Amino acid sequence: MSASPYTADTFRHICRSSPWRWQTVRFELHRKFPNTADGGAGNSWVPPTGAGGAAAPGTDPALSLNCWVRRPGALRVETQDGKLLASTTKINESRDSLFISGNRKPWLLQPSLVNPVKDDAGFVVRRPEARYGEPAYGSGRAAAALDPVELAGERPVPLEAPFANVAEIDDIAAVSHHGRAAVEAVLTPNSSYHPVFADAPLLFPGRTAVRIDLDTGICVASQSLDGATAGAGHWMVLLGIDEYMLDDLFEEVSMGLTDVRAHIPWDLGPNA
Repeated sequence: MSASPYTADTFRHICRSSPWRWQTVRFELHRKFPNTADGGAGNSWVPPTGAGGAAAPGTDPALSLNCWVRRPGALRVETQDGKLLASTTKINESRDSLFISGNRKPWLLQPSLVNPVKDDAGFVVRRPEARYGEPAYGSGRAAAALDPVELAGERPVPLEAPFANVAEIDDIAAVSHHGRAAVEAVLTPNSSYHPVFADAPLLFPGRTAVRIDLDTGICVASQSLDGATAGAGHWMVLLGIDEYMLDDLFEEVSMGLTDVRAHIPWDLGPNA
């Protein structure tokens, strides 16, 4: 682990930047649980796999998923052996009913179409009003991790005072996460911390180690360090960024071209 060139403010800027850093992502998602072998003691990260690819303590291979996300709103989830668990089959349906609801939210633009305030490094200082939100599956932890703004808040606090931010940030370090540049820190939530999904907060009670991918702004790892939840969290492996993804990947019935490699039978009937 090398010394970090990042400050707490820069870390928060990175956490706000995800909507402007990528459009599609393909990744593995691993759930992590308290390490019963040592009672959850210690502050070290528990990787998702051990030597030789064996499952590490605190992980369950059955809860490892392959995911595809295309903004806005398209999601596909499979088990690691290829079984389809979920897909957004209605991505092309009409949304006209949204615009007669009397709610102004449907008229908001996608984040990629509006300009945020950025710092000199290109990370977001203040997010504009836009239609935020990632497609969720299960508890919503992966959706929260794809845009981890809950770790920083939408904008800087008006007064830099103790406990004014949603979380206190310590031990910032530049790291490598599966070959990708990332920034890591230990966060302690304040009373103003409000997770996007109440059942799947990125920050646990006490201290939580988090790791943010520098290029995408995705929270690729989180791990509780204290108390009964020690060891719990998630671990992502980013496999592809901004790959081209067809609608067929997310639809229940493929509307693509015929696979000409397969034989096509022609039933001509008895009078042919």
